[in-house]
Amino acid sequence: MDLKEAFLPLLLLGLAHIAIMSCDETEKETNVKEETTEEDDVGEVKEENGVLILTDKNFDKFVADKETVLLEFYAPWCGHCKQFAAEYEKIAKTLKENYPPIPVAKIDATAETDVAVKYDISGYPTFKILKKGQTVDYDGSRTEEAIVAKVKEVSQPDWAPPPEATLVLTKENFDAVVENSDIILVEFYAPWCGHCKKLAPEYEKAAQELNKHIPAIPLAKVDATTETELATKYYVSGYPTLKIFRKGKAFDYNGPREKYGIIDYMTEQAGPPSKQIQAVKQVQEFLRDGDDVVIISIFNREEDRAYKLYQDAANKLREDYKFYHTFSSEIVNFLKVSPGQLVIMQPEKFQSKYEPKNNILKFQDSTIDADIMEHVQKFALPLVGHRKSSNDAKRYSKRPLVVVYYSVDFSFDYRTATQYWRNKVLEVAKEFPEYTFAIANEDDYTSELKDLGLSDSGEEINVAILDASGNKYAKEPEEFDSHSLRDFVVAFKKGKLSPLIKSQPVPKNNKGSVKVVVGKTFEKIVMDQRSDVLISFYAPWCGHCKAMEPVYNDLGKKYKSQDNIVIAKMDATANDIPNDKYKVEGFPTIYFAPKSNKQNPIKFQDGSRDLDGLSKFIEEHATKSTRKEEL
Repeated sequence: MDLKEAFLPLLLLGLAHIAIMSCDETEKETNVKEETTEEDDVGEVKEENGVLILTDKNFDKFVADKETVLLEFYAPWCGHCKQFAAEYEKIAKTLKENYPPIPVAKIDATAETDVAVKYDISGYPTFKILKKGQTVDYDGSRTEEAIVAKVKEVSQPDWAPPPEATLVLTKENFDAVVENSDIILVEFYAPWCGHCKKLAPEYEKAAQELNKHIPAIPLAKVDATTETELATKYYVSGYPTLKIFRKGKAFDYNGPREKYGIIDYMTEQAGPPSKQIQAVKQVQEFLRDGDDVVIISIFNREEDRAYKLYQDAANKLREDYKFYHTFSSEIVNFLKVSPGQLVIMQPEKFQSKYEPKNNILKFQDSTIDADIMEHVQKFALPLVGHRKSSNDAKRYSKRPLVVVYYSVDFSFDYRTATQYWRNKVLEVAKEFPEYTFAIANEDDYTSELKDLGLSDSGEEINVAILDASGNKYAKEPEEFDSHSLRDFVVAFKKGKLSPLIKSQPVPKNNKGSVKVVVGKTFEKIVMDQRSDVLISFYAPWCGHCKAMEPVYNDLGKKYKSQDNIVIAKMDATANDIPNDKYKVEGFPTIYFAPKSNKQNPIKFQDGSRDLDGLSKFIEEHATKSTRKEEL
């Protein structure tokens, strides 16, 4: 073997090693280039027809050093966004030519969720102006002229946001402000409350607009966590709580909670509680075409004591009823009444031979506003009225309620058939004045009929009774007449009917630390007078409920050894809650049911939903003999 042959393997091995090293170095270089490119991509801002495209990755870096930026949050499927796209591109072109140029950007809020959540985006398109990082909401006209003008205004070096229009009230200035206000809306809030934070910008926008109203309608706020005396005085039990004050008198606010809704509602509330009518024709229209109770008071002049009394009562009930008054002698003659009287009438379609056409209250020197309110509420409903989704909460909340479902239609072509069956109901209703009777269009209550098991009854007319405890009773499907309806109501009155309860199957094994409650076991577990019960009403799809689940399981384990304390949960979307004291309006809703007072459960609403917060709530309200420290 010569020298060349001897060194050849070594030479090849060396070359292979060099090649491997070269490959490694090349790969490293490639990786470095890829990483560099990725870093560049993070900061890169693409442009589309003059509009910059911002993402979760590049947003903060881009806006950090910008004096002013116009942002549009959009959704790709949104029709309004698509329609506005060309106009937005014109805005971008115009502001690019400004000196200095003002960047115009858009963010797909359905994809760039971090930025969308940061700016609390809930509708599309939403426009915001950033001024040195400070957010300025834009809710003006969606035109190039209006938006460009607003952006240029905000971009001026000396621009500053307008002072807050919402008044800040404390115990030092509260009485002086509300007692001197003809009308004022006051929000009781907690700084940590999510709903309060969401309401805040809408409330402030409404305050700014209502300040321009003639006369101005002030909006105010009270931090209920520091002004505890005020919160207690006005029965604030949750946040935010809004109340209307008229010369210091408090009334519940039941209106919308967004800018335009608040403005419209408060503008209406600022008007007189009773509208004057001057012509007989107006009264005739109320009776012929009306769909609700007609309330009219007759006076000689505004200076009458009774007139002021009537206005005070109307103010207290204006949420639920429309009030009218008149000084017209023609209307007096038409109604066959006298000045100084309050007349309550039902529209013609709700009148019957079983009830008077007019219910009259004569104002006396001893009459007080409570007498007027009582009269209105007593005669507001006809013997058999028309229950609808629009009047359900205000007119048909009283129980027991007997409902007859069929194709209710008061239009000309169907009125005869509708009244035929209503007359059958009237024959029975007159015998049970302690119950409320109503007819309802079956198409308006498909969900309720399904819960009653009557969706596929095969009958044109179905009947149910809803009682004061939240129980439901369905009449067996059969041919409808007044006799069968009477028998059904009599059976209910005698306690011979069994309530319907929507319920999941009763768990076969319910020995876990957290007891599962279903509709059929609510009475057995929650209302058991041998134990205090903490129950969480949840929805399977609720994110807050899912987040709390591990904490709630730990809570169950903590109290499992205590026989007199039960930790329970119930899917409120799949089960009826057969007790109206346990109202659920959001998820999760948590109640503590003391063993000695099951009909007055205590709602958990102010504490933290962690193990310590829930434990503290239990310890505060547990029946004395079951407190941990005494075991």
